[in-house]
Amino acid sequence: MLPLPATRMTTWMLMMGALLGMASSMAAEPRHALALHGEPKYGPAFEHLDYVSPEAPSGGTLKLANVSASTFDSLHPFILRGTAAEGIGRIYDTLTVRTLDEAFTEYGLIAESIEVADDNSHVRFNLREAARFHDGEPITAKDVAWTFRRLREDGHPRYRAYYSDVDRAEVIDRHSVVFHFADTSNAELPLILGQLPVLPAHYWADRDFSATTLTPPLGSGPYRVAEVEQGRRVVYERVDDYWAADLPINRGRYNIDRISYDYYRDGTVALQALKAGEYHLRRENVARNWATAYDTPAVESGLLKRVEIPHEQPAGMQGFFFNTRRDLFADPKVREALSYAFDFEWTNDNLFYGAYKRTRSYFQNSELAATGLPSDQELERLEPYRDELPERVFTEAYQPPDTRDRPLRRNLRQALSLLREAGWRVEDGTLTHTESGQRMAFEILLVSPSFERVVLPFRRNLERLGAEVSVRTVDPTQYQNRLETFDFDMTVHVAPQSLSPGNEQRDFWSCEAAGINGSRNIAGVCDPVIDALVEQVIDAPDRDALVTRTRALDRVLQWQFYAIPNWYIDRFRIAYWDRFGRPADNPPYGLALDTWWVDPERAARVDNR
Repeated sequence: MLPLPATRMTTWMLMMGALLGMASSMAAEPRHALALHGEPKYGPAFEHLDYVSPEAPSGGTLKLANVSASTFDSLHPFILRGTAAEGIGRIYDTLTVRTLDEAFTEYGLIAESIEVADDNSHVRFNLREAARFHDGEPITAKDVAWTFRRLREDGHPRYRAYYSDVDRAEVIDRHSVVFHFADTSNAELPLILGQLPVLPAHYWADRDFSATTLTPPLGSGPYRVAEVEQGRRVVYERVDDYWAADLPINRGRYNIDRISYDYYRDGTVALQALKAGEYHLRRENVARNWATAYDTPAVESGLLKRVEIPHEQPAGMQGFFFNTRRDLFADPKVREALSYAFDFEWTNDNLFYGAYKRTRSYFQNSELAATGLPSDQELERLEPYRDELPERVFTEAYQPPDTRDRPLRRNLRQALSLLREAGWRVEDGTLTHTESGQRMAFEILLVSPSFERVVLPFRRNLERLGAEVSVRTVDPTQYQNRLETFDFDMTVHVAPQSLSPGNEQRDFWSCEAAGINGSRNIAGVCDPVIDALVEQVIDAPDRDALVTRTRALDRVLQWQFYAIPNWYIDRFRIAYWDRFGRPADNPPYGLALDTWWVDPERAARVDNR
């Protein structure tokens, strides 16, 4: 570089000094973990998680089943095309990993340390030199930056929304990468980027990232793909020389040598296969089965265990979701009216043996759920939008219609009253819109035949109102395609939630997501107020603010009637053959199956039964 004139040299030195001073003020100490709010539970010198058995033995096999009537045609989980095999995430490592006994804390995995700028303008991940892909190649900062670009440009559309506040990824050196933020108010971004699965750029160099594949991909995680039978079975084997096996965050985890998933199209067949010992463990989601289907000698002798494990995991919203892109369901009053036709109490007593509780919140089973009247703090968030919101958001606590203290016919009369207010009348036995002449006719789309017993009584009640309702159960591929293109009127859907809602709320509720095929905005929610409240949730500066802002969002969602709430349960129902050991305590925010192990003596007793 040529020498600079004195005046230019002085200016240059002043500029460099200012920049260096700015960098110094923005610097942060490297940390082993990040908590969204507060401090991590485990310090830098922790030896293992509290909910593991650090000396658990390794070995054995765990056979599981996919009983959702879906199949798979791909081992590529990062794109919209195809249906990825169950459990494929086990082959990938991420920059950081989340614990199940904290609300939202991420500990370094591929990243040895994390540095967040004081002004939250960027985050730096310093990678472990020992990190390796399964072919022995080191994981580098270039792999991290390449993965980020590929997911955002060619991956599933949800990644574009999820990473929308990230400006770019910058490779600093072989083991350091910095993500620069477009929005410095989003405190969740460093943790979100920590969840990034790191893919091998060299492996994908001559492969089409946008295409499905059944060739086992290269990963870096505790397992690799061992066997594949398309649509029928996938087997994962533990990686003997897994680079991160001895890290404190992994100690006592990933103890089982082989994990397989067999695919069953019929739930009844799958249940019988469990009792015959064809697979080892089942999460029971059918209340009738839990109450009546396990009366077997194996259960009586203790060889087949039935346990209920309480949890504090948010239940989210399961419900009959309206597609508000349809003119028929554009009016909230119509959606509210139709909610009176679902009789949860009858359904729970007659079909579910009283096993469930009624869902009333999009953040059910958590402190994030809106209950009672709005607090003063919630009102501060809601008042600016008073003219654009239903008055009931401010004056009433939302409660789905019930039949505990009133007969169903009173609910149906209330439904007809609301429908008349919305311009509908019964003509020749059919609900008809008085101005347009449109009939109240729609289809409920299902993927599981077992849900028909719930929907058919609901349909009968809707028909009593004068609606023409058909129920259609389709195969999983067609169901997925129709959901991804929003080609349905009403469907049963679950909008899952975490204890720390953030960026993903855009994918659930934003106007932008409503127009993107494959987004999770199933209902087609598009409301400027909801968009604004979502951004406030994302920008929450602390835990108290996050709770307040999420409750405010929840209230608005509740009173817009995007779904007819179904039910939830606050415990895991697990049936498993007594061949496993497990830690004494399960963490509150998930089923830590990766902490279980095969007990050779128990396994032999079961196998020799």
